[in-house]
Amino acid sequence: MIGRKVPNVTFRTRVRDESIEGPNPFRWQDMTSNDYFKGKRVVLFSLPGAFTPTCSTYQLPDFEKLFPEFQAQGIDEIYCMSVNDAFVMNAWAKGQNLAHVKVIPDGSGEFTRKMGMLVNKDNLGFGMRSWRYAAIINDGVVEQWFEEEGFSDMCETDPYSVSSPQNILENLKREAKAA
Repeated sequence: MIGRKVPNVTFRTRVRDESIEGPNPFRWQDMTSNDYFKGKRVVLFSLPGAFTPTCSTYQLPDFEKLFPEFQAQGIDEIYCMSVNDAFVMNAWAKGQNLAHVKVIPDGSGEFTRKMGMLVNKDNLGFGMRSWRYAAIINDGVVEQWFEEEGFSDMCETDPYSVSSPQNILENLKREAKAA
């Protein structure tokens, strides 16, 4: 994965638009891989599903809390991706009170599939979802890769260690010291 360019994908997002009246002031906006990754050094972490326990209790809140420390290590943005649609991702982001981490809806799983991380989670009633991983992406190229062990379809467990924000931050700090 290291040295690989991220796939060029168009993501269907929903963005707030103050010119729209009523209870749903959002409009569709297509965002591309270049919109998210070009000219920036980012952390991308991908997980099996919005609102799931590990993701909602530990991974996403800890990335949000540690955002200033990531910035101090030269990270411009932190993105959370899941094979969920824009409505689900926006509701989850709102429920998590996100101020720093931005969510990317990979509704059809196209980006996840092209990254080689799409797995079948029918055993949990999820269908096709992302394996849990994270990456440091610099100007659209994978610089560091953090993939949870046991990649497989129908996995009975949900490993969570190497893609934790604490582990990624530790790696960034170690890299900075070595430079």
